[in-house]
Amino acid sequence: MLLRAITRAAAIVLAALFIHVPGAAAQQAHSFYVLHQRSIALTAQYWNPILTHVSRKSGVPLELKLAKTAQEGNANAEAGKYDFLYTNHFFTPERDRLGYKVIVRPASPGIRSQIVVPVDSAIQSLQDLDGKEVGFVSPDGFTGYWLPMDALLRAKVHVKVVFTGNQEASSAQLRVNKIAAAGVNSSVMARYGRRESFQYRALWTSEMYQDLCIMANPKLPADKVAAVKAALVNMVKDPEGRQVLQAGADLLKMNGELGFVAADNRDYDNYRRFYRTTQVK
Repeated sequence: MLLRAITRAAAIVLAALFIHVPGAAAQQAHSFYVLHQRSIALTAQYWNPILTHVSRKSGVPLELKLAKTAQEGNANAEAGKYDFLYTNHFFTPERDRLGYKVIVRPASPGIRSQIVVPVDSAIQSLQDLDGKEVGFVSPDGFTGYWLPMDALLRAKVHVKVVFTGNQEASSAQLRVNKIAAAGVNSSVMARYGRRESFQYRALWTSEMYQDLCIMANPKLPADKVAAVKAALVNMVKDPEGRQVLQAGADLLKMNGELGFVAADNRDYDNYRRFYRTTQVK
């Protein structure tokens, strides 16, 4: 127990520390906010090696920033406190106007939202969820709240909303039957299921959306943004970078393509269309 606590504490501290870049000591670190879908420790364990590599290759020192909640992180980003974001929360009409620019996205084909139940649950349809407790990540979650809640409203199903804090917390509460169902990111749920040997089934699945993306603050110099973008895209071609990516994939039990590909704001237009028509208030 003590060793586990020390390891977790070390990971959290590491997430808040400056990531050293040789020859860049005089440069101020640029903040890189990650929307943590998992625990803070696991998020730091995955992202710190990536940012260390990108910092070294781009010459732009990056510092991982995490927040206690998605709402706190989003508020900081809205105030311009972050240089880079890894998120999919910034396509609402209000946040879209802030001007953050999509630069890359994961190479995976995309993500879907699902409403899931344990494989042995008696619940067979969305209508069976009426009046029951359903887990969602937070009021800002796209796959973990907006999409599944919109589906429930359109089906005229009224549930008791339980906010869990992050995607894996929803999965964990579902696993121990604290909630009847959960609205989740299908990819995060699948990885959790593989790691924890947890079987589940989907009552509803959304259309495909692009995965979370890395966005740049519009105030950043174009040359720094271009350098970070190039370093991210080239990771998969670089032997050391590919090793970092593979270690991260192994950690999270990720399948599919490794790395990042170039992207722009147009790749996320179906997010914007959703927000214009959703029944979620």
